[in-house]
Amino acid sequence: MTRSWTMEDTARVLHRPTAADDKYSRGVLGVRTGSDAYPGAAVLGVEAAWRTGLGMVRYVGPARPTALVLARRPETVATDGRVQAWLIGSGTDAASRASGETEALRAILHDTDPVIVDAGALDLAADATAPRILTPHDREHARLRTSLGLAPAGHDRVASAVETAEATGAVVLLKGSATIVAAPDGAAFDVAAGTPWLATAGTGDVLGGVIGALVAGAVAGERRADAASLAALAAAGAWLHGHAARQASAERGGGPITALDVAEALPRVVAEVLDAG
Repeated sequence: MTRSWTMEDTARVLHRPTAADDKYSRGVLGVRTGSDAYPGAAVLGVEAAWRTGLGMVRYVGPARPTALVLARRPETVATDGRVQAWLIGSGTDAASRASGETEALRAILHDTDPVIVDAGALDLAADATAPRILTPHDREHARLRTSLGLAPAGHDRVASAVETAEATGAVVLLKGSATIVAAPDGAAFDVAAGTPWLATAGTGDVLGGVIGALVAGAVAGERRADAASLAALAAAGAWLHGHAARQASAERGGGPITALDVAEALPRVVAEVLDAG
């Protein structure tokens, strides 16, 4: 049985910075995304993380996406270092991944920092030990289930997401017009905050950045990073993402939007939730 995630739920997850905060206490997110083939994924995820609100983003990736990230967001730190959470896999392809990159991703996935796992890193996530939020769309979810030896998902997206969460020990955020967030203990939320205009390239990369920022901020604030907490953070990220898309579309007369439009609308939506909360 699922519960619909609300603005009030999201407000309980968000935290407004105080005068006592610095860039480290607000959260540091490591981002290892993008590729020479899909450099924009890195730009979108980093942009979304900054716009959601955190202290620092560390980007680690190939030269081309690094240059584009720094051109768009020069405040990004393009060196490896201590982080409170990771976002990996967006804009990458497991089929063309170099062995060195596989080793680096495995190291992240077997460390203790929570990891948001997207797209080209999902194949490495099943047997990982780090706290994880997996963010597949339906086709990626089907491939993941096959690799786990699970039956095809069928029409019940909630039941299949819960089963995948139980099998992996990770939170599963199943993207779609109705987003499902499932925890390994069987708890599940549905998040229907978006707009059909959200079905466009790059919006999943933005979602990863939103969730990454929330998780890094939670860990920096010494809040829990267990599965139940990560499920709440994932649902809050999906809610913010969907409402940013709605606001971006409304500002354009209810018309089409791009992924970057969604990222740029995030600060207003975050402010509205904080004010309401």
